[in-house]
Amino acid sequence: MNVARWLPRIAAIRPDAPALAEGEAVRLDYAGFAARVRRVAGRLRAAHGLQPDQRLALFADNHVDHLIAMQAAWHAGAVVVPINAKLHGAEAAWILDACGATCCLVDAAHAAALADHDLPGCALVDLHALCVEGPGEDLAEPLPRAADDVAWLFYTSGTTGRPKGVMITHRNLEQMTLAFLAEVVALRPGDAMLHPAPLSHGSGLYHLPCLMRGGVNVVPASGGFDATELFGLIARWPHACFFAAPTMVRRFVDAAAAACPDLAGLEAIVYGGGPMYVADLERAVDVLGPRLAQIYGQGESPMTITVLHREVIAQRAHPRWRERIASVGVAQPVVEVSVRDDEGRALPAGVVGEVCVRGDVVMRGYWHDPAATARALRDGWLRTGDLGRFDDDGFLTLKDRSKDLVISGGANIYPREVEEALLTHPAVAQVAVVGVPDPEWGESLMA
Repeated sequence: MNVARWLPRIAAIRPDAPALAEGEAVRLDYAGFAARVRRVAGRLRAAHGLQPDQRLALFADNHVDHLIAMQAAWHAGAVVVPINAKLHGAEAAWILDACGATCCLVDAAHAAALADHDLPGCALVDLHALCVEGPGEDLAEPLPRAADDVAWLFYTSGTTGRPKGVMITHRNLEQMTLAFLAEVVALRPGDAMLHPAPLSHGSGLYHLPCLMRGGVNVVPASGGFDATELFGLIARWPHACFFAAPTMVRRFVDAAAAACPDLAGLEAIVYGGGPMYVADLERAVDVLGPRLAQIYGQGESPMTITVLHREVIAQRAHPRWRERIASVGVAQPVVEVSVRDDEGRALPAGVVGEVCVRGDVVMRGYWHDPAATARALRDGWLRTGDLGRFDDDGFLTLKDRSKDLVISGGANIYPREVEEALLTHPAVAQVAVVGVPDPEWGESLMA
């Protein structure tokens, strides 16, 4: 069940096809990618003692070597621990200690960030030196893994305290990958997945559908998001798609509206990770055409709860178009999604409750945190902490995070609804609505 099996499979089918690119230049074809992964996996075992189930962390800026290292870790049966490259050294050191990482792959900047921190039992290893072509003994075959073995240990942002380590298994990644290809973008051999978003988050996971179909994973030369650079990559790599947060989509749309680039090679932008306001999405459709799809998921059910299909976003003539594009779409076929009350009872369409999900894509639990696991996984359902409601056609509209709900005078107010209304005013470019204490009403709103 090891997801590392996919690479040698596609390398046998498409050995000469581009697999990894830095900007406009091919770094490795599939035969070379598979060979490099075998060599790096061998180095990790021989030089650093990496064993199955041990944690290998990645703390570095976006680079093609990220993807080589991920595949090599899985090839060796290890668990990948991606660390947000923007974290402070102290935050990264806490994660390394919490997960008991055997080694942490770093670039020069992130090695410096960790230099003053005590990391018992964790070796810092130069990511780029590890991944270069050179001598060593290959690890010939991916080591066997069970479906429920952990593959990806993702630490949450920690908005409610210390980050929690989300245990994502090989089965979870398999289900996420198949769902993406079936419901979000039906990638074909040779298609390109661009990675302007952090590889430590959703974009890193989305290299898997591209690999499974024999496409080329492209990391921008800058390592990050630059709209002008993306225009060039879209011209270089036909049938390109990329994952982006809503802020990135807005910036891309603004740049495209100003520059009018040739976007014939752009297949799709998959957005998620935060709310996309209706006004922003309407403008994006005006500028880019029918190229946008939305996914709703979270670290605990990676990228795979609902999908708002491109064809739905493109159906401007539909009488409920604006209502639908304000939603996060319909349940993906690999999961069940339900809106439930505090006692776990299913609620009918039109009634707001907590969004709950179950299926083979849902996490195994939180790393060494049975209490948090028990709170999140109840009666077989993952309690997402998001509030939402279904309409009669099965479209899910999120109202807010449960902790963001404002109760004023006994009435439930969802800040996002107020934000959507304020954004319709031509003088409002951006807005955030929060609750503030009120002696009469308990809480009132501040925009």
